Amino acid sequence: MRMTLSTLNWRRREMVRWLVTCATEVGVYALDSIMQNWFTLFTPTEATSIVATTVMSNSTIVRLHLDCHQQEKLAGSARTLALQCAMKDPQNCALSALTLCEKDHIAFETAYQIVLDAATTGMSYSQLFTIARYMEHRGYPMRAYKLATLAMTHLNLSYNQDTHPAINDVLWACALSHSLGKNELAAIIPLVVKSVKCATVLSDILRRCTLTTPGMVGLHGRRNSGKLMSLDKAPLRQLLDATIGAYINTTHSRLTHISPRHYSEFIEFLSKARETFLMAHDGHIQFTQFIDNLKQIYKGKKKLMMLVRERFG
Repeated sequence: MRMTLSTLNWRRREMVRWLVTCATEVGVYALDSIMQNWFTLFTPTEATSIVATTVMSNSTIVRLHLDCHQQEKLAGSARTLALQCAMKDPQNCALSALTLCEKDHIAFETAYQIVLDAATTGMSYSQLFTIARYMEHRGYPMRAYKLATLAMTHLNLSYNQDTHPAINDVLWACALSHSLGKNELAAIIPLVVKSVKCATVLSDILRRCTLTTPGMVGLHGRRNSGKLMSLDKAPLRQLLDATIGAYINTTHSRLTHISPRHYSEFIEFLSKARETFLMAHDGHIQFTQFIDNLKQIYKGKKKLMMLVRERFG
């Protein structure tokens, strides 16, 4: 019977665990030896997620009766292994390396730099967002922000991807930027505008940005008084214009192949669009012109345009 790839991978992982267990039975020198020669025995992912993690676990320390000097020596070898694996395979090993190096400042800084170096070419937006969230959790909001901005440069959300799994990460990144201050928010908004074309996502970001003052809401949600940013000035004006533009483009895209069963849903979409239009100082005029334009271009869709007139005039 032919074994599946998942079965082979499972057997491979079990073999790695067995080898580490055997080395643990032999003692510290055996564990140190397999870490020194990991590249001849394991893949980078196996070396970090199984070997180094097992070596640095409390159960291993207790089992081997290690003193402080022995613990640190073994941990140093595990951190070195983790950094080597992160350099070789940053996509799969960078987060593990950061976790394993948390208690050593120099090793942690090295792991973080490996992530930054790999961010432009060697990592996806989802991997960068995951590490960014880890950095925030560890109490490094500015590093989290830096990684979030790098993640945004890899992302592309089209007009119809309103259920894309990255949406929560985009909202989190904008909330983080907002909590840090006006400059950070101003820096990430152009990246959002460039990467996100989905009108509903943009409008959600815009709404959240207008509720509180940048830098006045901490990570624990505590509000302070402050001056809200103007929608008529940068950076929110750019976001508002992009959101209105996304609603216009999405409307035309939907109308190209719309069927009668989607008419009521489309009317509700236009109602959401109107809410965004009205956030602009001349939004009422813009929306009226937009509706008049639709009625002219799509006058052949008589039933739909009748529904548009009933709702919007």
